[in-house]
Formats: sequence, C-alpha cells, structure tokens
Amino acid sequence: MLAALTGLGLSTAAGLNAYIPLLVVGVLANLSDAVKLPDGYGWLSNWGVLAIIAVLLLAEFVLDKVPVVDSVNDAIQTAVRPASGGVVFSATAAAAEIDSSTWMTENPWAGWLIGIVTALAVHVLKSTARPVVNATTGGLGAPVVSTVEDAGSLGVSLVAIFLPVLVLVLLAALAVFAWWAIRRVRSPSRE
Repeated sequence: MLAALTGLGLSTAAGLNAYIPLLVVGVLANLSDAVKLPDGYGWLSNWGVLAIIAVLLLAEFVLDKVPVVDSVNDAIQTAVRPASGGVVFSATAAAAEIDSSTWMTENPWAGWLIGIVTALAVHVLKSTARPVVNATTGGLGAPVVSTVEDAGSLGVSLVAIFLPVLVLVLLAALAVFAWWAIRRVRSPSRE
C-alpha cells in the first residue's frame, strides 16, 4: 500500500513539474537507501542522465514563469509530464508492490498507465488554470503560481518518498481544490 502511495504521490508531482520527481528519485537512489530502483531503471540514477534532467528543469523553471510562454510550455509538457509520471511510478517499484500483486508484476504497463493518468490529470488541471491566472492578474501571477507549483512538486515528491501516508491527505486536498475550481469556472458570475 505504501509503495502505491509513493507512486501516486510522485506521479502527482510529475503533473506539476516533470523533472523534479525524476531528479529527486535519481538523486535519492544514488545518495540514500530511501529509493531502490527496480531492474531496468538504473539509468535514472546515472549522473549524466541526472545532469540532463537538471538542465531541463532549469529551462522549465525559467519558461514557466513567463506569461504566454508558460502556456506554450504547458502544451509541450502535455506529453512530457504524463511520461514522467509513468516513469516515477514504475521506477519506485510501486507498480510491482501494489498489494503484492502478481498481476501487476506480470503487467508492468499497468504501473506506467496509472502514473501517466495521474500525472495527466494534474497537468490538465494546472494547464487549464494557468491562462485564467494570467488573465486575471495581468501576467503578474505567473511567476508566483509557477513557484508554488515547483515547491509543491518538490514537497509532494519528498512526502511521497519519506511519508507516503500523507499522500492521501495531499490527494484529497487536490481533489477538493479541483472540485472547487471546476465549480467556480462553471458557475455564472454573481456580480
């Protein structure tokens, strides 16, 4: 169960920023026993791969702070963030350990699918909200919201690895926020 929560938390974080959970998993796999990568995922702890991920993170960090550019970046990230979610869900062995399921072990695509769908759902919420933030703040909110998203991605990644039980609380809070945001957008203005 905890492995599944770790995978879900990391996939959620990937929906906000594709590169932060990849970097966290890879660095922790190198420097601690907190992450043990399953067979076939050793590449994620390679320092060369981590350097490339760090460069991509830096580019994402800058591009996501600029209004309009952030929306273009979100369009590009529509493929990247779900893929990252699939990788981090599978790379933490969460898929193989869900209820010690033999079926999940024999069907590794299912872990990828869970990670992809989770990251995609968060990404869609994020990329839908961003233009609204930009429009209502004249673009001034973009760097603030982007920084909060980056901090959230890092925080959720660390919580998912070190305190996976809290992922339930984070996912519940995200669901409440999504429900509120959808209701807010759909309800007619009461001015």
